[in-house]
Amino acid sequence: MADGKKRDDFAIEMGERNGERYEPTRPAFRPAPAIPLPSIVNNPIVPILCYCASSILMTVLNKFVLSGLDFNLNFFLLCVQGFVCVLAIQTMKSLGFITYRDFNADEARKWFPVSLLLVGMIYTGTKAIQYLSIPVYTIFKNLTIIITAYGEVLWFGGSVTRLTLFSFGLIVLSSIVAAWADIQHALQSYGHSSTEASTKISTLNAGYMWMLINCFCTSSYVLGMRKRIKLTNFKDFDTMFYNNLLAIPILVICSLIVEDWSSVNVAKNFPADTRNNIIFAMIVTGLGTIFISYASAWCVRATSAATYSMAGALNKIPIAISGLVFFDAPVTLPSVSAIAIGSLSGIVYAIAKLKQSQQSKNVGLPTTAPLVSASSKSAMDSMRS
Repeated sequence: MADGKKRDDFAIEMGERNGERYEPTRPAFRPAPAIPLPSIVNNPIVPILCYCASSILMTVLNKFVLSGLDFNLNFFLLCVQGFVCVLAIQTMKSLGFITYRDFNADEARKWFPVSLLLVGMIYTGTKAIQYLSIPVYTIFKNLTIIITAYGEVLWFGGSVTRLTLFSFGLIVLSSIVAAWADIQHALQSYGHSSTEASTKISTLNAGYMWMLINCFCTSSYVLGMRKRIKLTNFKDFDTMFYNNLLAIPILVICSLIVEDWSSVNVAKNFPADTRNNIIFAMIVTGLGTIFISYASAWCVRATSAATYSMAGALNKIPIAISGLVFFDAPVTLPSVSAIAIGSLSGIVYAIAKLKQSQQSKNVGLPTTAPLVSASSKSAMDSMRS
């Protein structure tokens, strides 16, 4: 009995009996575990390149449309861009690629002041880039950072460190050098007492005036959006949808009231030889607003805060170079020096904000709600204009 039980304990299963022949049991097939391939979405180089490419695309195409001396339908241009953006994101939502909130009248009422500030920002931006070269426009856009930073100090209790002040000094210096280089080039090209030089300098002065107004409008938009977004808790595509949808009626009304819609003026704005190219560029810039918003969010997700800030600072270099390449902006020692100083100021500012954020993390448990810097985001928002 014990021997039989012992034999049962040590019995080995040989398989299933088929007549007089045993067939061995085949082990169950187990597929080899899949080796995870590096995803392009998580590669930090790709979103940085997309962010830079989208910024260059938006700036160059806007300059192309506005570079004609006879183009004066700026409100119409912005209206087309907003309509294309809303149509595109609504199509992507219908296809299930993206999600955002449906239109709500109460949320629209709360967000309307932000859209009004957006209209002021993008309109003054188009007027500035119409009169200024891309390198000068890009350099002067850094002044927005200074205005926004001190707006934070006044309204949100922010602070400005010594390194940040040093970056502000570099920003102001680069703007002065860029303006001086532009004026000197105009005087050397047309002569000190010629009518052409006076006309060119008047054009530059108009560009500087619009640029200064744009800096204040951009800072107001960034600070206002920061305050309003707490009331609505909007995400990226929510903000994009409401911004463009609420801006369209404002732009239509302004275009009908302010701009000249006579057949003669329309023919001047859309010459027969470049009409299709201008219309195509207007549509692409509308799609570009989606591209730059997604690329910015993608860059934030795939990289660190330091990398993203540095990418925004270094992004000024290829944008300025694109103006030198595509639009024959003057390449002189002062202009190149202004680009270098402006890029350096952006890098110093990014380092200053990184050190400031690290110091705030090392203080200990916060006693107040943490502040999200609007000035560090203004450089990204400025490329959308």
